[in-house]
Amino acid sequence: MKDHLSVVQIDVFTATPLEGNALAVVLDGRGLSDDQMQSLARETNLSETTFILPREAAIEREHGVRVRIFTVAEELPFAGHPTLGTAFVLRGSTGIADLKLDLNVGSVPVRFEDAPGQPAFGEMTQVDPKFLGPHDRSAVANATGLPIEAFDDSLPIETVSTGVPFTITPIRSLATLQNLHIDQRHAREYLARTGGSFFYFVCRETADPGARLHARMLFYGGEDPATGSAAGCAAAWMVAHGVAQPDERVLIEQGIEMKRPSRILVRASKTDNRVVNVRMGGNAIEVMRGEIFLRPRS
Repeated sequence: MKDHLSVVQIDVFTATPLEGNALAVVLDGRGLSDDQMQSLARETNLSETTFILPREAAIEREHGVRVRIFTVAEELPFAGHPTLGTAFVLRGSTGIADLKLDLNVGSVPVRFEDAPGQPAFGEMTQVDPKFLGPHDRSAVANATGLPIEAFDDSLPIETVSTGVPFTITPIRSLATLQNLHIDQRHAREYLARTGGSFFYFVCRETADPGARLHARMLFYGGEDPATGSAAGCAAAWMVAHGVAQPDERVLIEQGIEMKRPSRILVRASKTDNRVVNVRMGGNAIEVMRGEIFLRPRS
């Protein structure tokens, strides 16, 4: 077993340190067992920790850089801010403009844009969305403990997946979303029955007039400052239901209530009445670099 690991901490979906969603990236996780990766993710105690597993250059060119993603509780096949943040770290060490990450869900490309005087912007393409069905508002109200009038009845509650299924749940007013409290136990039970992983609560009233949606996601007894995978699902949902036009890049704001404001830019295409080519991006900034020691130091 290795004595120590190099790790970078990066804030994703922001260009300002100590905002956005924090991510720990282990630069070389070769030789670690699944249990060790899970223990390290619990040690960082961030919403996600990623492990880069370097391979021969020819393999990486064909299949992408192998990356695994862990929350404090489990391994994920895909997640947005870990994918984007890890791509930023890889770009910083390689200088490559376009990257491909080999995740458990498959190959995910990330492209970078560099505008003069602006921080680098990375945009990833997610797996084409699957629309897994609408939900009855009264059932969701019972599961979450929210009154039925809290929901925006002009839009469907719908589960969408681009690798991880999220139940996009439109709320009528920003005030309700800002003061959101739900019955977490019953919500988890409902999602387990209906094939969702998490509720992604959204509202068309926003704090930033330039944003299209205000979003919150409560999970693992806490809250996520920015959920890129869910934002990609929301992009597909927006295009499917006319909240955004095909290929229109729009802003989702998240993390404001946590004082970790995050800016997630999303877009999706439409072909033959199918939503495809879901893209999600933002900025990222490194805030910490160090080592994790796996053996006692003499």
